[in-house]
Amino acid sequence: MATLSEQLKGSRLTTAEILYHMPDHPDLLQSFVWQFMDLAPRYPKLTEFLIFWQHNIDGPIHSVKVAGSRIIKPADLLHVGDAGYLH
Repeated sequence: MATLSEQLKGSRLTTAEILYHMPDHPDLLQSFVWQFMDLAPRYPKLTEFLIFWQHNIDGPIHSVKVAGSRIIKPADLLHVGDAGYLH
């Protein structure tokens, strides 16, 4: 999980669905889903992974779908001026 400072800098929970052609049956597509923390909008971890895939994995990539969601949203951060205690 990303730290608070990373999340405030734009790191978000990212889900990538990679459709690729199976090496033994090129007409069939297989789905690979990966969820991780990455920086939007460039997604450097995803880009690095896709470059690795192209160089080291036999199944050629057909398409990639990316969805991202911030864990902490601006409305979630509240300043508490006073705190009271009940005994």
